[in-house]
Amino acid sequence: MKILGIMGSPRLKSNTDLLLDEALKGTQSLGAEVEKLVVDRCHIEPCKEYYGCFKDGNCVIRDDMDDIYPKLLLADIVIVASPIFFYGLTAQVKALIDRCQALWARKYILHQKLPNTSRKGAFIGVGATKGKKLFEGSVLTIKYFFLSIGVKYADELLVWGVDKRGEIEEHPARLTEAFALGQRLVRE
Repeated sequence: MKILGIMGSPRLKSNTDLLLDEALKGTQSLGAEVEKLVVDRCHIEPCKEYYGCFKDGNCVIRDDMDDIYPKLLLADIVIVASPIFFYGLTAQVKALIDRCQALWARKYILHQKLPNTSRKGAFIGVGATKGKKLFEGSVLTIKYFFLSIGVKYADELLVWGVDKRGEIEEHPARLTEAFALGQRLVRE
């Protein structure tokens, strides 16, 4: 089983990064093969609406997405982790998602079948504030992203009120929850 972890925080060893690592460890504990993609280290241009993807399902922009598309399509499980910036995903993750317009075009414009329709995914969101609607926009974006790449939204871990780098370590129960999330994704 192949797991793709997408780390959307620009800070390494951030709360988001630590939670994603625990989720990935949870999948590995059950024998899964893990790859972690640190989006901030990738060169991803924003979608420019050229609509070249409507012709053949491929984006005309050449950058690191060329290597990311196959990973998104071949992973059995996709876990996206992002801190919340102004009640939304980071720009880094949003650029990756927007560039998946090419995969959306394959599915909905060109009517191509995506590989392995039993794939699933989860979202790990971390926010500094405690607003009731803090994750609503991000969850909706992730759900539609997953839908466009043929992944079922299966689980989530949403953490309110954590901001300082590494602060999540003061909440070991949340790290345990992340590990358990990874295991659930593999088992179920």
